[in-house]
Amino acid sequence: MALSRSVLHRSLRPGHRLLALATAAASAWVISAAPASSAPRPGAPGIGDSYFPELGNGGFDVRHYDLDVGYAPGTGRLDGKATLTALATQSLSSFDLDLQQLAVASVEVDGRRAAFSRSGDELKITPARALRKGRTFSVTVTYGGIPQPLGGPIIFGSKYGWMKTKDGVFVACEPNAASTWFPSSDHPADKATYDIRIKAPKGLTAVSNGRLISTRDRGDSTVTHWRESRPMATYLATATIGKFTVKQGRTPGGIPIYVATDPTLPTTKLDVYAVTAEATDYWSKLFGPYPFEETGAIVDDMPEAGFSLETQSKPIYSAVRDETTVVHELAHQWFGDSVSVHRWKDIWLNEGFASYAQWLWDEHKGRRSAHQSFLDAYNGRKADDSFWKIDVADPQRDTMFSRPVYTRGAMVLQMLRECIGDPAFFKLLPLWTAQHRYGNASTDQFVRLAEKVSGQDLHGLFATWLSTPKKPDLP
Repeated sequence: MALSRSVLHRSLRPGHRLLALATAAASAWVISAAPASSAPRPGAPGIGDSYFPELGNGGFDVRHYDLDVGYAPGTGRLDGKATLTALATQSLSSFDLDLQQLAVASVEVDGRRAAFSRSGDELKITPARALRKGRTFSVTVTYGGIPQPLGGPIIFGSKYGWMKTKDGVFVACEPNAASTWFPSSDHPADKATYDIRIKAPKGLTAVSNGRLISTRDRGDSTVTHWRESRPMATYLATATIGKFTVKQGRTPGGIPIYVATDPTLPTTKLDVYAVTAEATDYWSKLFGPYPFEETGAIVDDMPEAGFSLETQSKPIYSAVRDETTVVHELAHQWFGDSVSVHRWKDIWLNEGFASYAQWLWDEHKGRRSAHQSFLDAYNGRKADDSFWKIDVADPQRDTMFSRPVYTRGAMVLQMLRECIGDPAFFKLLPLWTAQHRYGNASTDQFVRLAEKVSGQDLHGLFATWLSTPKKPDLP
């Protein structure tokens, strides 16, 4: 995620068949090797994240979302049917899904009516029969209502989530707003593949993740089907609708690209298509193969949202942003999207890496070295600045997107690079993205890998630059 320059000064705010077979085989081994299941019991209402205790859900692992959503821009009403395919990781008498605001009409588990109740943002489901550990099951929720954006201090004081625009909706959900428009296990640790069908009035374009499967007219509406076949965190899903000019093709490196731009925006400010193509190819050389089937962008006119977001395969921008924002969001496709955080306290692994990618881009373009960008950031902050007070390795919920997470996160990577040298550092980055491709990872895992690659003890370096609540001395 990145802020626009206009806001920055105030606050910074399933894979291939072989992969699927391997995953299935691994799951089968775990199930067969496990002891006999205990008596069915309720799944936990949260996944165990200290920042968002009730986000995600225990007792099952979602494998796939099949979403059918219809949106009426005039009234703001959303009607949806969500079918989740999941694996029970314990024997379940009941389980929860995350769903905010919207009303539930019915729930089915494996095609049979299931009882349900609501408590806050939790949808508790009791199937007609208990689900045994190791069983794959489906749950279908029919729901509707008028989604509202979320607000508060988390995202720089900005609204986020499902946000109405003049001609449709802008959907950017980090960290906890996916459940404002579909029932889910709304935490990055529970990733899944997606089919998303969006029904909208004719004349509007609906853009989502992955690749476009079909577009069909039905009466005065158009249904657009998108498929994300690589595992995706819920907050990276989008169903953005509006009037867009679409440009498609391939990057010079051969990666399919799809860019949708609101035609009312100025087209001379930045060639988003060209920058997206160039940056995708360059990051593919530096960070490892591009992890998704398509790259691109959604460029909308949403002045109320002062940020951009790394929605998987197509970052979403609330205006025509500058080049550095585009390269930041594209770097997230590796750092944040393919390799996602284990818990939200690890957020610097997303934002620090994407911010450091901006320094690498300037270096690549010959504008200034990453070392100079580091010095500018370091010298630009006095010792008593609050910038140095946040523990970037555990920044806390309301400051998880504060400037230190971005900039100090980038600074630790430059210090790491200078400590272990370029050969080891540029071996480390693609190795990290390869080892955790389509998965989740933590700060401790990154430190261990850096130590393994470099052969050095790096705990002191990370403790100093990530967690020490004072301005570190330069080495």
